[in-house]
Amino acid sequence: MAKTASLNIRLDEEVKKTAESVYSHYGLSLAEAVTVFIHQSCNVGGLPFDLRPRQPNAVTIAAMAESERISRDPNVKGYRDMKALFEDLDADE
Repeated sequence: MAKTASLNIRLDEEVKKTAESVYSHYGLSLAEAVTVFIHQSCNVGGLPFDLRPRQPNAVTIAAMAESERISRDPNVKGYRDMKALFEDLDADE
């Protein structure tokens, strides 16, 4: 059997709790998940995931374009604050 070595890490307590919850769904302890991560990093010769930002899909791009169009349309009613919006909504009832 191969010799083992210890690894001690420090991280935010809430992040640790969240990670433990995530990995428990896969039947892994946090230590086992870190071991899997390190083995996979060795297998691929780097980080085992892509760090590039995700590109929005066509639906998201269309929604972004629509929101831009709406925000520039002088015929679309706008509000300076939430109070005015809710007053207008209440008046419609």
